[in-house]
Amino acid sequence: MSDHSSDFFEPHATGVNSKLNWLRAGVLGANDGIVSVAGLLMGVAAAGAGSRELMTAGMAAVASGAVSMALGEYVSVSAQRDTEKQLVAKEKWELETFPEHEHEELVGILQSKGMSVTTAEKAATEMESHDALAAHLDMELGLDAEEFTNPWVAAGSSAVAFVVGAMIPFLCAVFAPVDVRIWVILLGTLIALSITGGFSAKFSDSSKSRSVTRLVIGGALALVVTYGIGWVFGVSVA
Repeated sequence: MSDHSSDFFEPHATGVNSKLNWLRAGVLGANDGIVSVAGLLMGVAAAGAGSRELMTAGMAAVASGAVSMALGEYVSVSAQRDTEKQLVAKEKWELETFPEHEHEELVGILQSKGMSVTTAEKAATEMESHDALAAHLDMELGLDAEEFTNPWVAAGSSAVAFVVGAMIPFLCAVFAPVDVRIWVILLGTLIALSITGGFSAKFSDSSKSRSVTRLVIGGALALVVTYGIGWVFGVSVA
């Protein structure tokens, strides 16, 4: 009855991914904090704003961005949590309604992992006698009925990471000398993106150089665009 090839949940992988949810949210939050706040500050600085105006704009951007990130992550992970609960309820119903079919399905999964028919049959029987629901959730969906993804943890880590990331361009803008402020913001932003790019590659098990390059180029383009907008509007206002 259960489709263990679901697009949303793969055996065992989901359990690991849910535990890393707050880490992934943290990396994404840091990236957003770095780029969005750096972009805003570049635009404001290019328009000729002084240190006080930059500080005000930066603080407002950090606060609103952190709240937005937390809310978005909370809604997203809450939806995932609801889906997990529905799958647990569905699996429970199937075990109660079609116990023989579910048993055969579990045996089939164990056989696909290299067990013989006899061994798989024995293992499935022993697992079901201990905790049938837990066995099927684990083997079919990679879920644990006692350990759902936590939207509050994901939202909190995302908001904190956004603030931490945003503080890099913010501090660069506030404390750098006026004549090199733009360059300090740019350099600080690209270094920060290089670091988060490395973490992103680690969590996604992808190429570190490719991940860093994507983030650095994308971040640089964002800053160029916002700088240009700030410069154009600053000149027109002046």
